[in-house]
Amino acid sequence: MTPTMTILYVNSPEASAAFYQKLFNLAPVEISPTFAMFVLPGGLVFGLWSRHTVEPSATMTGGGCEIAIRASASSEVDTLHAQWKAMNVSILQPPTDAEFGRTFVAVDLDGHRIRVFTPPA
Repeated sequence: MTPTMTILYVNSPEASAAFYQKLFNLAPVEISPTFAMFVLPGGLVFGLWSRHTVEPSATMTGGGCEIAIRASASSEVDTLHAQWKAMNVSILQPPTDAEFGRTFVAVDLDGHRIRVFTPPA
């Protein structure tokens, strides 16, 4: 068994797809009023499903977990932070050095946390 897909429950898949398209610099492979899907370079499929139509209904949406994106170096963490901030992405935690490396945390339109990090050298 190999997990191959992550799905987030969102208010508007079309609006969330536009948000993630800017962040990932990647177009969705599927988009409709109730669902959008990206195939990320590493092969992971990333879905955005309308929280209004998912069955069975979702009891929780954003904030219960994090999407973790590994950067190649500490400088990339800082560069991505500056780029995302310039795109008016909401930042919960600016770049900081944690025990697991350099990191910052952003949040999407539905409150899903996005952590960018790189382990210490």
